[in-house]
Amino acid sequence: MGMNNLFWRLCERFYSTAEPPPRVRTKPMEVLCVGLPRSGTESLQKALLRLGYDYTYHGWDMLFEDPHRMQGWVRLARKKWYGDKTGDCTITTVEFDELLGHSVAVTDAAASCFAAELIAAYPDAKVILNVRDLDRWHASAVKNLCTAINDTWTVWLCWFHPTLWWMYHCHQRMLWSRLFRCTDSSLSSGIEVNGKWIYREHCAMIKGLVPKERLLEWDVVDGWEPLCKFLGKEIPKETFPRTNDAAAFHHRTHDDLDRQGLIAMINMFLFTVLCLWLLIAAWRLVL
Repeated sequence: MGMNNLFWRLCERFYSTAEPPPRVRTKPMEVLCVGLPRSGTESLQKALLRLGYDYTYHGWDMLFEDPHRMQGWVRLARKKWYGDKTGDCTITTVEFDELLGHSVAVTDAAASCFAAELIAAYPDAKVILNVRDLDRWHASAVKNLCTAINDTWTVWLCWFHPTLWWMYHCHQRMLWSRLFRCTDSSLSSGIEVNGKWIYREHCAMIKGLVPKERLLEWDVVDGWEPLCKFLGKEIPKETFPRTNDAAAFHHRTHDDLDRQGLIAMINMFLFTVLCLWLLIAAWRLVL
């Protein structure tokens, strides 16, 4: 089922919640970290914060710190993937600022899914292509992006809690499934089958879009030195932050989802009881 049809638009309307006012940029966007998720994105966020880039936006913010703005990200995703018939897709600086206006750097899901659009919207920002060994990246993406988040219980429970619904709809349906060309609507098979060539294609696109003097290709194992040299910052004395390994990813994901899931389970139970009551009432009327 396509994501641009009436059914999904009605669902978005049904699950819509009050949105906070749009942000207004007060500081320029300075750094775009456009590597794919599972490429050291959280370590890079911590490093940029340490270097003074406050605030550095991460995919965790979209999911857990700022969930009421996910509706805005879905609108941008719909504009990107299902644009008008002219074939042009221009997401303006103002549109990005409404979601990222408090940030001077961005990494993870938002940066990778909207890489080309962000590069065009912020032409003065430096660009970091955070990379990882391809086989290790693929194994991590399959294990974490597919298995940890795409559990069957999550798919069902998301229909019984608006925040869970937007989490799943925004990331699984509108961002990652489009990024990984999931033609059968399965994120798992999309990453498993398409992940490696999309990773190579994504890196090639970034290198083709960004002048060499504005671009740093960087692996988390490279640490502080090339990062600080590129950004013109002094190298901190402490060790480079290493966060968001597989165990930590599972722990944080399930801790946050379990809290929302408990409410969803209660809602599902009440919905089931209501349906049973209506069926019994209808059966008695027929008799």
